Amino acid sequence: MGATADNGLKIVVVGGFGVGKTTMVRSVSEIRPLNTEETMTRAGETVDDISEIRGKTATTVAFDFGRITLDERNVLYLFGAPGQERFWFLWDRLFSGTLGAVVLVDTRRIDDSWYAIDRLERHGTPFIVACNDFGGARHAHSDVREALDLDPRVPLIDCDARTRESSKQVLITLVQHIQSRYAGQRAHAAASPREFV
Repeated sequence: MGATADNGLKIVVVGGFGVGKTTMVRSVSEIRPLNTEETMTRAGETVDDISEIRGKTATTVAFDFGRITLDERNVLYLFGAPGQERFWFLWDRLFSGTLGAVVLVDTRRIDDSWYAIDRLERHGTPFIVACNDFGGARHAHSDVREALDLDPRVPLIDCDARTRESSKQVLITLVQHIQSRYAGQRAHAAASPREFV
């Protein structure tokens, strides 16, 4: 990071096991991402259910880290959270100081996304939902929203975490959502200042 960059903005990518979080961080980072992937072993088969995740041979055991320079003074730090339940205790630390989050979803295993959404809502962290393309049948956004019981104000988009352009669009959508959310809060505070005293 250059000596003139003084604003580090943090975004976390969360979601279930094998939804493409590491892939997204890799595809969009301008640096070679730091990752904590380890080879999956037979012993791990009793812990991590890989029956619906074909070809997965490694898994994140702490977090992924990437970086994107926005301009001379602003840098985006991108963290990919581990998806397995046994590593969820790390999420609170990753959420600390977070500007917002992307919930990456595999619509074939949509139930795996509930925990991430619940945790973000409890933390009050702004987030969007991105349905990663695994080549199967597409689901209508209305069906995905209903399955996730998603607030209508939360953006829901499709993406392909393997491509840089698609992953960039996910991050742009998140930043736009954060801007509109905080603009709305500022307008509300200006209209009724006594509520915030």
